[in-house]
Amino acid sequence: MIETTQLLLFIGASFLLCLAPGPDNIYVLTQGMTKSKKAAIVTTLGLCSGLIIHTSAAALGISVIFQTSEIAFNIVKYAGAAYLLYIAYQAFKYRDEPLDLIVQNSSSELKKLFVKGFIMNILNPKVSIFFLAFLPQFVNTQAGNVPMQMIILGIIFMIMTVIVFSSIGVAANMLSSKLLEKPSIVKYMNILTSFVLVSLGLKLALSVR
Repeated sequence: MIETTQLLLFIGASFLLCLAPGPDNIYVLTQGMTKSKKAAIVTTLGLCSGLIIHTSAAALGISVIFQTSEIAFNIVKYAGAAYLLYIAYQAFKYRDEPLDLIVQNSSSELKKLFVKGFIMNILNPKVSIFFLAFLPQFVNTQAGNVPMQMIILGIIFMIMTVIVFSSIGVAANMLSSKLLEKPSIVKYMNILTSFVLVSLGLKLALSVR
């Protein structure tokens, strides 16, 4: 089993990593600013569902493929970048639409946000490589069943991510709620969102293993 000291170190490291600015928490931040608290939380859940795939891949050694195969890495990387650019285009295209929380919080819209978050996460090969490098550092090899230990660590990381990302999204929504009462501000928020997503897409496309 994982040692208590190692587990506490892992939780601390995971918390700091979740707080560090990255594509996922920045996207949650923009959802909280431009849409609603529910939108930010559902997006977070979608992103964290993607971590299930990365955790399983790391535990089974599949992530090694991305680490050793440039072709596989690039295919997933460019697919992820293209998807980010597509979402950016959608945000810019509908920048003039007024904020309607009834529509934004409908089950169909929240489902779309969940799927977007999930796809964004699984189409980032760097997350798989990160998990492959990060999780084993806290595994107790002498305790046996290393894949199960990595899965447990992955689940803990997901829980930490849900807590931190949801808090970021809710805080962003609370700070911007007054601003969003002005229609013109919503337009500029959507433009900012599209700009952020384009930047993240380009960053992913230019990333290396």
